[in-house]
Amino acid sequence: MHRDSRIKIFTWHIHGSYLYYLSHCDFDIYIPLGDKKKEGYIGRGTTFPFGSNVIEVPVNQIKQLTFDCILFQTNHNYLKDQYEILSEEQRNLPAIYLEHDPPQGVPTDTRHVVDLGRVQIVHVTHFNKLMWNNNDSPATVIDHGVTVPQNIVYTGEIDKGIVVINNLQDRGRRLGADIFMELRKHVPLDLIGMGTKDIGGLGEVLHPQLPQFISRYRFFFNPIRYTSLGLAVLEAMMIGIPVVGLATTEMVTVIRDGESGILHTDTNYLIKKMKQLIEDKALAKQLGDEGRRVVNERFNINRFTKDWEKLVGKVIQGSHAKDLIHDSELIIEL
Repeated sequence: MHRDSRIKIFTWHIHGSYLYYLSHCDFDIYIPLGDKKKEGYIGRGTTFPFGSNVIEVPVNQIKQLTFDCILFQTNHNYLKDQYEILSEEQRNLPAIYLEHDPPQGVPTDTRHVVDLGRVQIVHVTHFNKLMWNNNDSPATVIDHGVTVPQNIVYTGEIDKGIVVINNLQDRGRRLGADIFMELRKHVPLDLIGMGTKDIGGLGEVLHPQLPQFISRYRFFFNPIRYTSLGLAVLEAMMIGIPVVGLATTEMVTVIRDGESGILHTDTNYLIKKMKQLIEDKALAKQLGDEGRRVVNERFNINRFTKDWEKLVGKVIQGSHAKDLIHDSELIIEL
């Protein structure tokens, strides 16, 4: 397709942080504005400082617009939403399914909802792609990209750990609610995020204020057992905060225990190392500095936007499965 104007993508507002970083790309992103109680339909919202390229569209006007690509982000988007709000012509546009999570069922045998050769699957970690059964759909990985204000630096004067998880008390063992509750008996830990006051946390800190807030803590603790690589983890590393976490999922490819953070599956080991970080601020800074180097190299926003722009361009140009991107192709070309 010959382009003489900016690429126009339609998607839903599902993960605000990811949408914010995706909006750094050189294309326009259209999102629906409708019933704000329905996931994905809140429009821009007020939490993230989106630029002018994130455009709200009232649900009843969506069918009147022209897009170049549809970006699905949930099963509901793919199985229901598209049939309720998109025209038949829009539903036949080039499409991408951005899969944010590892499979919630049996991790080695769960089939992805996409089983259609013309829909490109994009995973956010190599672990996720490895675990999902992607059927015969073209699937690739685009690593996260993050950025923090350059004037925010790690100070670590609060001799505690900080945990950043929304509604932790309702999300159970997968998000490590039990681990947090147990470890805070042994190590001083503060918790922030939506709904956290219910379990003694400090409540929500909005994304624009988050870097400055967490930069004062000695370390960042991620108690999550099984999920994608958290953007909050990478943002903390980019500030230079040492990260302590579980040696599971994609985390093991990012942090080397004792070099760029603390990582283990033994929570007693983590407790010991957290106490050491509280006692030794110089060690905390040393680990944080190496973590910052790692994250700036692998997860910088410029690499992320180039990867997405490259992939979207190829998806729009291609109309058959052979034209879409499998993981090895993206690595070679990028």
